[in-house]
Amino acid sequence: MFFLYQLILTLLIFTIAPLIFFYRIFKNKEDKKRFIEKLSLSTIKRKKGKLIWFHGASVGELLSIIPLIRHYEKDKSIQQILVTSSTLSSSKVLKKFSFKKTIHQFYPIDHLYFVNKFITYWKPNISIFIESELWPTMFKKIYKENIPLILLNARITKKTFQRWKKINLFSKNIFNKVSVSYPQNLETKKYLKKLNFLKIKFLGNLKFAEDNENFDKKYDYLKFKFKNKRIWVASSTHKNEEIFCAKAHLELKKKFKNLLTIIIPRHVHRANEIKREINNLNLNIVTHSSKRKSLDNIDIYLVDTFGETQIFHDIGSSVFLGGSIIKRGGQNPLEAARYGSKIFHGPNIDNFIDVYKLLNKFKISRKVKTPKELASLLIFKKNKNQGIKIRNIGKKILNKTIKELDYLIKNDFKKT
Repeated sequence: MFFLYQLILTLLIFTIAPLIFFYRIFKNKEDKKRFIEKLSLSTIKRKKGKLIWFHGASVGELLSIIPLIRHYEKDKSIQQILVTSSTLSSSKVLKKFSFKKTIHQFYPIDHLYFVNKFITYWKPNISIFIESELWPTMFKKIYKENIPLILLNARITKKTFQRWKKINLFSKNIFNKVSVSYPQNLETKKYLKKLNFLKIKFLGNLKFAEDNENFDKKYDYLKFKFKNKRIWVASSTHKNEEIFCAKAHLELKKKFKNLLTIIIPRHVHRANEIKREINNLNLNIVTHSSKRKSLDNIDIYLVDTFGETQIFHDIGSSVFLGGSIIKRGGQNPLEAARYGSKIFHGPNIDNFIDVYKLLNKFKISRKVKTPKELASLLIFKKNKNQGIKIRNIGKKILNKTIKELDYLIKNDFKKT
């Protein structure tokens, strides 16, 4: 099975992979200069000394480990922190943080040649993979080089579990390479056991403890800019969900003249497309990047930049989370919940079932099915006590996670 996997990858690399890279660069989904990192052509030097490696697929995974990176930035025994991810948006978000010894590279193609080259160059002392990142070739190489492999905040859905079960022998061979797994919920813990992971320990969902220390001077400027507006936020929206929220705005506009809807699309490269769709509804829209001073007669404020979502979550009292009207499984509601916002979502939240159970218990979240229903439920006052509850849960999970990782890292470093 592994041979077949490598054979398919080899064929793809020499046939359609160049076309895919070209297309993604053309569509601004790939860095024109740094895409070569995916071919294990590193653009940054590896420093001498101890190196921790974190890998997460995209923005959500990277944001969940920012508190950990802050912690290890202060650890003098660690000379370098390597963070890898697969998306352009995640690399741009990481640039927003002023880290001294943390560097970013794009994750390599999971082919033997590129994986060998990557590990030979970076020589990580410990590797920490976030959520559902399971890569056969990389795991095999890490194990062969006797590098501890941690699956942190692991997430396996029923659909993913069933997929891996179909190739049981192959999956077992991959999963037994993992040193320890920390599932983010009890469902994942159950599936990890069934998939023959050898060591599992439940700590809780690290996303409860995401970073909130990255505000800058823009924040005060925006608060002043929005002070005379009734604001609500539509966050991490996907195609068709912007129209859903714009229609909710039209309903609310009948009641409030000073209404402003802030839309933060999951993929900012869609900004022009979103503007056209909203203009067709006869709504006035302005982009965040335009830096327009006056918001008179503006209906929709479109955030077309990276790494500023938390600022708007703090400003808005009601936040609609996207990926939930369409069949995407929902986006992470915890950042907005930490700021005391009321959370609204569509019916499709499979990715965060456990999280929403807790938010429902605290009466923080509410499901909506139509724009009219959403408009009727939106509120314009925060519940700060609810936000404190979520932050306290996050602090406990973060402290437990740091304690676990500190033990693993220090014990591993003693061997080297």
